[in-house]
Amino acid sequence: MRMSDAPVSIILRSFNEGWALRETLPALKAQDYKNWELIAIDSGSSDGSVDLIRQAAPRHFLQIFPQDYRPSRVLNTGMRLARGEVAIFLNADATPQGSGWLRPLVAALQDPKTAAVFSRQLPRADCRAVFANDYLRCFGTKRESARWGHFFSMASSGIRRDVWLRRGFLESMQYSEDEEYTRWCRAQGCRVVYCPESVVAHSHNYTPRQAYKRSFGEAWALAAMGLGPPAKPDWSKIVAFGWLNDVRRDLGFCIRTLRLSEWPQAWRIRWAQRSGKLAGFKAGAAMHPEGALS
Repeated sequence: MRMSDAPVSIILRSFNEGWALRETLPALKAQDYKNWELIAIDSGSSDGSVDLIRQAAPRHFLQIFPQDYRPSRVLNTGMRLARGEVAIFLNADATPQGSGWLRPLVAALQDPKTAAVFSRQLPRADCRAVFANDYLRCFGTKRESARWGHFFSMASSGIRRDVWLRRGFLESMQYSEDEEYTRWCRAQGCRVVYCPESVVAHSHNYTPRQAYKRSFGEAWALAAMGLGPPAKPDWSKIVAFGWLNDVRRDLGFCIRTLRLSEWPQAWRIRWAQRSGKLAGFKAGAAMHPEGALS
């Protein structure tokens, strides 16, 4: 540990991810930044995760029922327990790659004008092409997300405590609590910084049903924040033309990576995502017609 390394709080969220914790917890201990405490919050795991976390000897270990899990509430709970002025959030299935994962996040947050930071995410070896393409667009060396109006991922990230004390995560949010919070940070004049030197392995292979649910929730949150379509959502634009553009982009990725056999699967996933997005926009706008989520 360097004499100048300030104390940091790592807030770990887990639910039946023992398969990943067997790599994630040792990766934390291997960090070259040693001055950190672990706060673990488990949502009712039954796969041995609890024993693995206890063996890691966290400073705080909270266990909640699965039905009580709400991301924003869990994040705020972790922040209230944290002693460090910098808090790092890590999903159990986001495994740090190498001993230098933590230090770049902490270093970026030393700037008082930086409110939040996030890591680069590499898809795991079993990640299907349709999702691997998304990770490339979001975190690749020529990432498209740099040109988007806003992008942030909480899976491996960090925030400053002094900014959080001004206003925490909105506990009315079930989805996109990280996007809402970091948009608020930017509205306060703070920076949100991408740290590509901090790398984790993290990916999901969603079923079409899971993809629909996630897309629905994210679109609902955007509409509730007043960030959905300005008028009545257009089926042809959001679903039909959006789907065609998605599968065209997936085709190029599958050809470049020699995974053409996975392209038909991408059609189903993209249709589920696009359908969920339309339904989510409609539901969010109906419940919060003025974008009055608070």
